[in-house]
Amino acid sequence: MEIRAGGLDHPDVQALLRLHRDEALGSTPRENAHALDVDGLRAGDVRFWTAWDGATLLGMAALRRLEAGHVEVKSMRTAPAAVRRGVGRALLTYLIEVARTDRYTRLSLETGTAPSYDAANRLYEAAGFEDGPAFGGYPESAHNRFMTIVL
Repeated sequence: MEIRAGGLDHPDVQALLRLHRDEALGSTPRENAHALDVDGLRAGDVRFWTAWDGATLLGMAALRRLEAGHVEVKSMRTAPAAVRRGVGRALLTYLIEVARTDRYTRLSLETGTAPSYDAANRLYEAAGFEDGPAFGGYPESAHNRFMTIVL
């Protein structure tokens, strides 16, 4: 597996991003679904990576800078054909290392509470993320889970 910076213009990445957003909107009310689109991932406060096996897309993930010392995981998704192959764990480990290298002291994420988010929630818990308050302007709701880890 090779993790590369960028890739938003690749058709496979755009298709995975559409799937990610469509599923978020399918399991969470629109006002509580906070998945970024391509334009949101191109913002100056976002860094984006993709994971590949040769020419095959395995997954994607991003970090969004929130404030001094605080960064957020965004758009982390494994391609359907690569589920249960350690892609999510590898991407999350990579994001944590980038955040540490960049001297962030806190890494947070917002995720869903629907059953389709169970595997992601187990991954975040296993990595040491703990539940915390809403952050970054997100509204609290029964559909969202806010997690953080001190680096």
